[in-house]
Amino acid sequence: MKKWLKRIGLGVVALIIVFCIWNFQLIRYGLFQLKGQLHVVNNTVPLDEFIANPSTPDSLRQKALLVNQIRSFAFDSLGVNYSENYTEIFDQQGKASMYVVTACDPYSFTPKTWKFPIVGSFPYKGFFDRQKAVDLANEIKAKDSLDVGLRTAGGWSTLGWFKDPILSNMLNRSEGDLASLLIHELTHGTLFVKDSVTFNENLASFIGDRGAVMYLSSKYGEGAPEVLQYQSEIADEELFKAYILEAAKSLDSLYTSVKDLPIAEKKELKKNKIDQIRTDFGLLDFKSEVYKDFFETYVPNNTFFMSYLRYNSQQQVLRDELNLKYQGDLRRYLEYLKSKYPSL
Repeated sequence: MKKWLKRIGLGVVALIIVFCIWNFQLIRYGLFQLKGQLHVVNNTVPLDEFIANPSTPDSLRQKALLVNQIRSFAFDSLGVNYSENYTEIFDQQGKASMYVVTACDPYSFTPKTWKFPIVGSFPYKGFFDRQKAVDLANEIKAKDSLDVGLRTAGGWSTLGWFKDPILSNMLNRSEGDLASLLIHELTHGTLFVKDSVTFNENLASFIGDRGAVMYLSSKYGEGAPEVLQYQSEIADEELFKAYILEAAKSLDSLYTSVKDLPIAEKKELKKNKIDQIRTDFGLLDFKSEVYKDFFETYVPNNTFFMSYLRYNSQQQVLRDELNLKYQGDLRRYLEYLKSKYPSL
């Protein structure tokens, strides 16, 4: 009996060793991420303490006071699951905390994905260390000849693994924008479907954007100046998103039509199309200065368009379902989605 137990034990150890060797890079990445997340978690202070601290600038104190109001609205009025997220704050000292790498086929909107235990596949990979993100981006460019993107993240959700803190840079946002971001991330903690990143991000954006308007309307009243100001701000954002989604559709049609051409021809046609997208962008009638010169020096690649598809391509579907089946009742709609889909 003891021999059999010993053999089983040795077999388990052997399997663990094989797994570790086979997944060395994944384990190494996970340890780096854990280290970065623990640094954030271990250097937070309670939000109430941050608010009460005499050295906290009044402008930040007022924004921090809004966080609890937004959380309460999300839980009570939107049906977002209660959590202790955003009851603490991490001082970023004005720096970015998370860097995100994305990659995509240069002649189709097929993203590179990374597979992780439990949560499934993701079309992006995050890093707390900027240099590691840069190194991965350069490696992908050299090895796989893909379009690569590198951006910072304004916030993220750990899906209940840790208590997510407010990142101090969040407090630089307007009240409506802060509400949209917090509700977006709280929605991830409420419903996150494995291997369904596009649905997850579209839903969180949908709940976040509408929830922010509902929050402001509840606080200030329908048609109040604060509500109208935010709606004016996001009108330009909606115009920008709509243009980028149409541009992505145009590029996708191009890629389909040129798939059998030599690489050099495809490259030239893609360049011409993106140049046209950048030129035609100047014809849009933005009310603010935020987007007007967006493409003056910036030349996007497929990862840029993929990110807008990932976060916004299903908005009309969600909007139609909300209005036709639930008469615009966002809370009822979210309750339905929570019952329909299994969440991590």
